Amino acid sequence: MDKKILVTKSFLPPFEEYAEEIRGLWDTHWITNMGEEHEKLETALKEYLGADHICLFQNGHLALELSLQALGLKGEIITTPFTFASTTWAILRAGCIPVFCDVLPGTCTLDPDKIEALITERTSAILPVHVYGNLCEVDAIQEIADRHGLKVIYDAAHAFGVTRNGVSSACFGDLSMFSFHATKVFHTIEGGCVCFRDPFLRDPLFRIKNFGIQENETWGIGGNAKMNEFEAAMGVCNLRHLDKQIQKRKIVAERYTELLSGRPGIRFPDHPADVRQNYAYFPVFFDPETFGETRNAVSVRLNQAGIFPRKYFWPCTNDFEFEKEIWKQQGIPNLERVSPDLFDPSKTPVAKRLSEEVLTLPIYGDLDLADVDRICGLILDRGAI
Repeated sequence: MDKKILVTKSFLPPFEEYAEEIRGLWDTHWITNMGEEHEKLETALKEYLGADHICLFQNGHLALELSLQALGLKGEIITTPFTFASTTWAILRAGCIPVFCDVLPGTCTLDPDKIEALITERTSAILPVHVYGNLCEVDAIQEIADRHGLKVIYDAAHAFGVTRNGVSSACFGDLSMFSFHATKVFHTIEGGCVCFRDPFLRDPLFRIKNFGIQENETWGIGGNAKMNEFEAAMGVCNLRHLDKQIQKRKIVAERYTELLSGRPGIRFPDHPADVRQNYAYFPVFFDPETFGETRNAVSVRLNQAGIFPRKYFWPCTNDFEFEKEIWKQQGIPNLERVSPDLFDPSKTPVAKRLSEEVLTLPIYGDLDLADVDRICGLILDRGAI
């Protein structure tokens, strides 16, 4: 085994570029609390994303969780179970109850035709997730939200730099959260942000990430979710290289597509023509009946060859066996009465099937195309190791 190939590899700018970016911190000794690099990154991201307003956070999870609190949401939030656990945990930790809606089989995003049946007098918001860079049916979701007076908060962790008809993923709904974790197509080592339209959200978001404090006055209860200067500086550098990295990822994705397209039992998510992708992930779905082998078997064979894809997402977040007991411990009584289908993944059959068939293959800018060829060969040749 010559080397390990992981599902992704974090891009790092040239060392000299990053060193020059942080040089001034040794002069000012201002390394946190929204300093010069923080402000520089906010400005650059606002322009790149076309956002009306932006607020940086220490990570994407806190950005989402604290945003729900800043919006003052209560009761039920309709969301998807086909997502990373963080989405569901953010809703719960913000004091709300997730109500799971099934997804579209093509794009893996929230199915707008199934949302309205889940709305009750307790519903306060819809929290869809842009999956693998595929944008949700934003117009249909917004129309439903407007008719019922609901907030729309997008988990856009996968959608940095994605646009639809030239409109940035940052511009939909009331608020969009982006993750800048080291594994993302754009990262600040750890970090995240929220983009929003209502200027009156700026102060609540600032206060809630800064102990409830603004201008030396305590306004309420808050936490500590500030991005530090070293992380912000990494973001400033990485943003300069992002478009080139996306183009390099595109070449990798196109090679996978060329080699795996048309193979019985293998399919890719739909990619609408009006959406510009960021190639953050390369998911493949294996139909075990047609392909003749399960996703798990493919994963094991790749692992044996030193290649480590990811079952992303698996299991669905309404299929965590420990959830029900934990949520009871959190003091949410009679969950079954609140939402009878909450812990029944069979009620979201499309999401459940996707979670059992998906494998996200390695993709990053400097992944050698010879390695892509080898990965595809291992997938298609059941006898190869």
